[in-house]
Amino acid sequence: MPSIVGPLKINSVGGGTVNFGDAFYIAPKSSGKTNAGSGSLNTGDFICTNNLVSTTNPFDPDVNDQPIAGNA
Repeated sequence: MPSIVGPLKINSVGGGTVNFGDAFYIAPKSSGKTNAGSGSLNTGDFICTNNLVSTTNPFDPDVNDQPIAGNA
């Protein structure tokens, strides 16, 4: 089915997928994982983060989180 796309504004695309209209399939081409502790990924002005004790367990028992094999 054809689609009509109205007004649109995209300021930035950093490695993502932008799709307009119909698509047969959309599959990821890359994947990543970030381990971060409490208050480590805050952004903005004048941030005050008080963490008495913060630990991050990066152990991941499963093998694949987002398999990308076969997505050509």
